[in-house]
Amino acid sequence: MIRLLHFADLHLGVENYGRIDPQTGLFSRLTDFLHSLDTIVDYALEQEIDLVIFAGDAYKSRDPSPTHQREFAKRIQRLSAASVPTILVVGNHDVPNALGRANTVEIFDTLEVESIVVAKRPGTHRIETRNGPIQVVTLPWVVRSTLLAREEYKNLSLDETNALILERIENIIAEEIASLDRDVPTVLAAHGSVFGATYGSERSVMLGQEIILPRSMVTNPAWDYVALGHIHKHQVICEEPPVVYAGSIERIDFGEEREDKGFVVAEVERGRARYEFVRLAARPFVTVEVEARGDDPTAEVLAAIDEHDIAGAVVRVIIHTTPDKEPLIRESEIRRRLEDAFHVAAMVRDVERQTRLRLGTDRAVEEMTPRQVLERYLQVKQTPPERVRVLLEYADRIIEQS
Repeated sequence: MIRLLHFADLHLGVENYGRIDPQTGLFSRLTDFLHSLDTIVDYALEQEIDLVIFAGDAYKSRDPSPTHQREFAKRIQRLSAASVPTILVVGNHDVPNALGRANTVEIFDTLEVESIVVAKRPGTHRIETRNGPIQVVTLPWVVRSTLLAREEYKNLSLDETNALILERIENIIAEEIASLDRDVPTVLAAHGSVFGATYGSERSVMLGQEIILPRSMVTNPAWDYVALGHIHKHQVICEEPPVVYAGSIERIDFGEEREDKGFVVAEVERGRARYEFVRLAARPFVTVEVEARGDDPTAEVLAAIDEHDIAGAVVRVIIHTTPDKEPLIRESEIRRRLEDAFHVAAMVRDVERQTRLRLGTDRAVEEMTPRQVLERYLQVKQTPPERVRVLLEYADRIIEQS
């Protein structure tokens, strides 16, 4: 039995909702992400994990700063120094925006860092661990531009291009499966979207610009465990075999407010696997939403804040009120009540207004569809008819996919 640790979507470099830490000189949110990463590395070393799989997206940017690279390398070096085999799958945030450029984690491959494998292309890696061998088939982020650069494919539609790329992926995976040692535990490690998975916003991954991997690819009985990255919401797509998105290790924004963050520990042997999601003490995000329409709206806001645990949290306050009560809201008092928060992201006053007429029409904007509002806006701006037609076509596509 081999014990592996699976995590993904680190996104070092996310620096919203924080400040510079005067002691370290680092942005405080960077410290949050590094603390979570340290917890993962500590767990791997203390629990004598046999294999670590990072399923992609080390950084927020394809051009990470030297500081971000240094901090990531420190943690990977700890795994290497302890001879813990570690696979780094290249994610979409790791891929360069031009052919010929290195990906963000390629330096570990270039320097031949011991025990570290960089998976920048599909392939099978046989890893010798302290508890025996394991096969890891890797599928990094699929770069559409690689195919589009070829002359014979440049005029294909988006759907035709996606279909062609997906066919190639399926053929590659089939070839890798055919060459596997059937007596050795096998894991698929991939960065991408699987049909039926959900983003943190709860919308299904079915349409859009991404290449969607079919469920049949990840549920193939050749796999004993499937380690996925790219979607920040931890979820299990299938139980036999376990097809698991580890999710991101820190909250990025308020869209992830209610999501648990962590990593996955799996015990894998040929023919079966057991797994456990390990929660991290990620930075909490808290939304305080209050109806402040009484005689003392400030008191209502303060009471609503007291109902939440805001200590050390990124907090936003949304105040629903009326025009006559808005002047009675004492923001200085509210901010004093929020002093225990890590960061106050926003204080929004949602003031109830009477229905307004806009854009030179006798219809209220609230009664118009988004397309009608856009069309009327373009008319008011005296946009050329051909330009209007093109913009509305793009708008229709966006609306259909939302």
